[in-house]
Amino acid sequence: MPRCAILTLKDLSDFECYDHLLIKPMKKKGWDCIMVPWDDRNVSWDSFDLAIIRSTWDYQNRLEDFIKVLQKINQSTCILQNSLELVEWNMDKSYLFDLFEKNIEIVPSLLHKNYKESYLMDSFTLFSEDQLVIKPTISANANDTYVINKNNLSLMSESLEKKFSNKSYIIQPYIENIKKEGEYSLIFLGEEHSHTLLKTPKKGDFRVQEEHGGTLQLINETEERILKTAKKVMKSLPFESLYARVDLVRKDNSFLLMEVEVIEPSLYFNIALKSASHFARIVSRKF
Repeated sequence: MPRCAILTLKDLSDFECYDHLLIKPMKKKGWDCIMVPWDDRNVSWDSFDLAIIRSTWDYQNRLEDFIKVLQKINQSTCILQNSLELVEWNMDKSYLFDLFEKNIEIVPSLLHKNYKESYLMDSFTLFSEDQLVIKPTISANANDTYVINKNNLSLMSESLEKKFSNKSYIIQPYIENIKKEGEYSLIFLGEEHSHTLLKTPKKGDFRVQEEHGGTLQLINETEERILKTAKKVMKSLPFESLYARVDLVRKDNSFLLMEVEVIEPSLYFNIALKSASHFARIVSRKF
């Protein structure tokens, strides 16, 4: 029986994780799946046939170590998914500009490599918005992401300078519709659309993740314009993917790309109840 390592963390107590729901359907397809902490130094990757990156949700804090582990897997007989090439491309949010050059409508974004308060002040004018979002180019789970306005910028500037003085970051307008309607997450398995969720933040917050109190709702019939936009994003990826999550927000008459996640997105197997079996079928078909 082929063996599959599902890469995770030693301690998931601070997270909502549903990757264990893969084990039974994968077994039905002939796979022996084991949850393996990505930083376990005692693992022989040659003893696995496949390694799937899943809940490695601290990688951004230990990026160098994480890349070394993925490279080690890549050098073994084990197949890494998603591929190292795709992961490295997706790690830095500057990939948004790659997609923009391929005619993907993204949330308007500015990239900076050092902090200056004037960059933010100029961005209010450039975007014609009262609120901005500032976030690192390498981050996960909305870590170190801030919503600022002209009134609180002077109060926050000192702490923002400490946070971003030696860290690349992106400035974007805050899309108010995230609070009003929510953020759409479209899950693709084997580059086929599997399911769609609408994620909304709790009152008084802007973060849609479950860990921050966000609410998730399964969309039974995905609006055609949303699906068309997400499929266009998928076709624009530089490498083939086993799984992906495309996050979109409605702005006027368009759907703008907030993020495409191909490293460790939650795939919400707990909400779309047939999706774990779908995933297992895709794996068996490809490997």
